Amino acid sequence: METSNLDTKKPPYGIIVILLIGAFISILNETLLNIALPSIKSSFDVTMPTVQWLATGYMLVNGVMIPATAFLIQRFSVRHLFLVAMSLFTIGTIVAGFSPEYWVLLVGRLVQASGSAIMMPLLMNVMLTSFPIEKRGAAMGLFGLVMVFAPAIGPTLSGWIVEHYSWRTLFHIVMPIAIVVVIIAFFLLKDKKEKMQIKLDTLSFILSSLGFGGILYGFSSAGDKGWDAPQVYLTLIVGGISLILFIWRQLVIPVPMLEFRVYKYPMFLLSSAISVVLMMAMFSAMLLLPMYIQQIRGISPLKSGLMMLPGALLMGFMSPITGKLFDKFGGRVLAIIGLSITIITTYFFSTLTLSTTYTELILLYTARMFGMSMVMMPVMTNGLNQLPQRLNPHGTAMNNTLQQVSGAIGSALLITIMTNRSETHANELKVSAMKKITGALNPAQLAEMKQHIGMQAMVEGINDSFKISVCIALVALILAFFMKRVKPVGDPPQEIENNQAFTKQATES
Repeated sequence: METSNLDTKKPPYGIIVILLIGAFISILNETLLNIALPSIKSSFDVTMPTVQWLATGYMLVNGVMIPATAFLIQRFSVRHLFLVAMSLFTIGTIVAGFSPEYWVLLVGRLVQASGSAIMMPLLMNVMLTSFPIEKRGAAMGLFGLVMVFAPAIGPTLSGWIVEHYSWRTLFHIVMPIAIVVVIIAFFLLKDKKEKMQIKLDTLSFILSSLGFGGILYGFSSAGDKGWDAPQVYLTLIVGGISLILFIWRQLVIPVPMLEFRVYKYPMFLLSSAISVVLMMAMFSAMLLLPMYIQQIRGISPLKSGLMMLPGALLMGFMSPITGKLFDKFGGRVLAIIGLSITIITTYFFSTLTLSTTYTELILLYTARMFGMSMVMMPVMTNGLNQLPQRLNPHGTAMNNTLQQVSGAIGSALLITIMTNRSETHANELKVSAMKKITGALNPAQLAEMKQHIGMQAMVEGINDSFKISVCIALVALILAFFMKRVKPVGDPPQEIENNQAFTKQATES
């Protein structure tokens, strides 16, 4: 039950290059729009919660589509799937770039997301099936270059464009590249693959959409609306129940849409646990630093993006090197060193003040990215290496889905901690300030005092969130000590026989 026979004598470098370019621009586009949201809000005269749907909707479509990619990768050829995904992305880009109304922009953005969601699992699966296990580290290093570098340079590029041009330029610069990639892929992208006439289980897709979509929306809304908002806890309840039913159905139907039995392989289970914890911790810098830099320090979006650029460049530079080191030494030593660096730098981020220098922020963030570059891909690749080839699509889909979910949970958790602790610190600072006041304050002095207290309280709240991130990253470090170098595990004869029977039953139905 092979997913593909791309793993021939020579890896299909032409296919991989085309997929890398397509995945790069689709992932880059995911972060390009975040800094432009205020400009779009003004352009269409809509509220901030409304314009935020450009980011939330993109994430939700990813959460709905990614679990289905395991089925899609098995059912269709790489050529067919990539052309459909890239065409959807291109159409969405054109619609968004020329949108006359906000709702048209939102539709274009959602169409973009439906194509983008397929790109990463497809590319990862091609990498796994194209290279022998002893060379996968170097191959996945290139994959890591796309996965990390594209979203990392997004804020810097977006900040510069928005500061000098219209937000529509963000779509216009991607548009011609996307069109060229579609044309090249149409003529050059070829692959041979055994046809698997399996059918999508409609109920599984509905339960998956409600489950992952509900959880993603609930956690994403919690940081803004609060945990007691009905649309937060109701969507989390619906999402949780649907997810339980989805998992149960995958375990009882002959050919599951998403195979949860990948977790019977211990190293894949461990890599998933480390990745989930790490993604939650990683969001501390991605969310909290822009708040500190722009809202408290008053640094422009462009400069805040430039602050993160050296770290992004270093991470991109390190990805191929880390891949080769993984092939030579395995993932455990890299993960331990990288997580140690991540923990130390995150701790220093928990000591921010109103006068922390811009240079210090750049150095800390760059060092943190250096540590992260030694963790993500080695941990993920080590887990995927233990899976039989037939489970590669399910493993990649599971990893990408968990990244979305853990990112949403991490964001909600850290924003909630920051908000609550900021309020607590504000009350403490007010009491302390009142004790020091000996006379009456004029309105200007009172306003200045309130502003200072608010800023100091927010800094302390951000510091507390970073401290929680240190604790979360420590959990990942402890887990990393249990990593072992593995080889793909073959299926027992009885399981192979059962899988063949299941597949026959599904194709005949």
